[in-house]
Amino acid sequence: MTDSSPYVPPKVWTWDKDNGGAFASINRPIAGPTHDKELPVGKHPLQLYSLGTPNGVKVTILLEELLALGHTGAEYDAWLINIRDGDQFGSGFVDVNPNSKIPALLDRSGPEPLRVFESGSILLYLAEKFGAFVPKDIAGRTETLNWLFWQMGSAPYLGGGFGHFYAYAPTKIEYAIDRFAMEVKRELDVLDRRLADHEYLAGSEYTIADMAVFPWYGGLVKGWAYGAAEFLSVHEYQHVMRWADQLYARPAVKRGRMVNKVTGEPSEQVRERHDASDFDGKTLA
Repeated sequence: MTDSSPYVPPKVWTWDKDNGGAFASINRPIAGPTHDKELPVGKHPLQLYSLGTPNGVKVTILLEELLALGHTGAEYDAWLINIRDGDQFGSGFVDVNPNSKIPALLDRSGPEPLRVFESGSILLYLAEKFGAFVPKDIAGRTETLNWLFWQMGSAPYLGGGFGHFYAYAPTKIEYAIDRFAMEVKRELDVLDRRLADHEYLAGSEYTIADMAVFPWYGGLVKGWAYGAAEFLSVHEYQHVMRWADQLYARPAVKRGRMVNKVTGEPSEQVRERHDASDFDGKTLA
């Protein structure tokens, strides 16, 4: 028999570092580094420190799309930051991102290195730096940013909320799973309604908004996230599925999904990317 007594919050919360969960060993209620570790620096001006999670994949998709367009200045070194090992708490990484979250970018092309953190900020920075994937007209630009910031505000419901309680929490809490499943399905419906009469999120043009949303919600309907496709009845969102298939058919998207990846088949992983030849012999199907 389990104890069904309701939880009553104490007057003052205290941290229990042994509270379980898949990431209990690295979660903590304070910021700052836990150890000294310099970041490696490669040969390209753009240095990316990341992991092949949805937030990391956003950036590598954009970089690969920029290279596919011929922007040679978008060549980059992608260094693996393994969050399960606590790499994000190294002093060098914290200097680039004080929030200790991947991805983080260092642009060394100017007189002084310029740090960029938060995935949405990195997408916008790179798009503006190279003049691509954000429409030039005010209406298209605004719609692109509408959906970019929608994703930044909505993904915590999918990742930190639904994903955590459905896949990672040490105990299954019906209320929490139901609450976040409801919100994720509402968000899928928002996307489905938009994509019913628009090819891409900003309209007829492929933008950084699509690149931001695809790794999260595209991955969900493609069956890559949390093993939850059946649970959430993703087949109901036909327009999201059409859009996800359309984006996944792009070679740059397939390459971007491989970078800094540490799970799945080895043939689909490029743990660190320093040159286009790093994809040679890898599966792109």
